[in-house]
Amino acid sequence: MTIEINNESGVAVDESRILALASFALDAMHVSPDAELAIVLVDEGAMEQLHVQWMDEPGPTDVLSFPMDELRPGTEENPTPPGLLGDIVLCPQVAETQAAAAKHSTMDELQLLTCHGVLHLLGYDHAEPDEEKEMFGIQRDILLAFALQERRRTS
Repeated sequence: MTIEINNESGVAVDESRILALASFALDAMHVSPDAELAIVLVDEGAMEQLHVQWMDEPGPTDVLSFPMDELRPGTEENPTPPGLLGDIVLCPQVAETQAAAAKHSTMDELQLLTCHGVLHLLGYDHAEPDEEKEMFGIQRDILLAFALQERRRTS
């Protein structure tokens, strides 16, 4: 799995923890190890520009996803074919605000947003209640399994 991360936000972030979650989520969704993903961290100004340009909504947002090859989740028997998954754009400043409101760390929020972005790149959405239930359920399961793996790794 090729995952590139580029921090243009001006905020110090432990990129290895974001990469670890992204890799875990892609494995959990049976994405080909030959797939490519880019993660970019930007400041609020850059995120606001992207949010207006692509979503026609004012203000910065937490995460945007830009799919490339429109890959879909695979299975153990039939993983997603190799390809360009796309780009995930994160805003650490927005994540920090949301983390404070949710009473968890900014890194926990960035990992949640990374997982959320991966699922969007794989075609999941939350525009309708049924879609939201499915997407957020998968997101929760991935984050819980990742937390358990990390706990075991550091014990």
